[in-house]
Amino acid sequence: MAALFDRIRTRIVPAGLTAIGVALLAAGLLSFTNPVAADPIATPTSTPSPIALAPTPSPLITLPPIASSAPPSASPSIPTNRVTTRVRIAALKIDLAVIRQPDLSYPACNVAMYYQDPRLGQPGGGRATYIYAHARKGMFLPLLTQSKVSNGKKMLGMVVEVWTNDDQRFLYVLTQVRRHVPTSSAFIAPFAVKTEQLWLQTSEGVGTMPKLQVVGEFLSQEAAPHAEANPVPKPVDCR
Repeated sequence: MAALFDRIRTRIVPAGLTAIGVALLAAGLLSFTNPVAADPIATPTSTPSPIALAPTPSPLITLPPIASSAPPSASPSIPTNRVTTRVRIAALKIDLAVIRQPDLSYPACNVAMYYQDPRLGQPGGGRATYIYAHARKGMFLPLLTQSKVSNGKKMLGMVVEVWTNDDQRFLYVLTQVRRHVPTSSAFIAPFAVKTEQLWLQTSEGVGTMPKLQVVGEFLSQEAAPHAEANPVPKPVDCR
C-alpha cells in the first residue's frame, strides 16, 4: 500500500496538474507577466496616449536672454530741485542743517553748506555731493581733530547720514581721509567724480590754509519723515 501511495504522489498527481495547466494556457485563462526590457529595434504595436502634465509655474524673477540686445531701462531721475538739508555723523556728534552759502565771501557758522557747481551734484545724482563747514565747535571741528590721530584712521568706516528737502535720507561710509589739500586744487578730484559720493571739507587753519577732505561711498537711500529731513537752519555771520 505504501508503495501505491508513493506512486500516486510522485507520478500521477504531478502529471495531472501539468495536464490541467496546459489546458488552461491553451484556453487563454492563465498568463504570466514578466518585466520587459527596452529594445531600441523593436517596433511598438500601439502608440501610448499622451499624458497631460500640469503647467510649470513661472519663476518669481525672470532674466532676459543672454543674447538680448534690448537697451537697459533708464535710471529714475531725481527731482531737479533736490538739495541737501542736513548732515549727521553720529560717531563724532556732528549734526548740522545744510544750506547754500548765502554770501560767497565767507561761510556762515552754525550750519554746514553745500557747494553748488554743474560738475557736482546732490544726493542720488550719481556725482559728488560736496558739503563743507568751519572747523569750529558745534560744526566740523571733530573731523579736523580726528584727522590728526593716525591720519584719521578711526574715521574710516564711519557712517554719514545726509537728508534732502524731498524727504530722503542717504547713507555713506567714509573711505578716505585727505589731509593738507591745497585750496587751489581742492576741487580737482571731486569735479572728476562720476559715481555717487559724498565729500566733506573743513579748514586746517584760517583763511587759505590747506583743506581737510573726507570722502564717503554711497550705501543706501530711504524715505524719511519731513521734520527729520528739514530742520530749521539758523546760520550766523561769524566773520
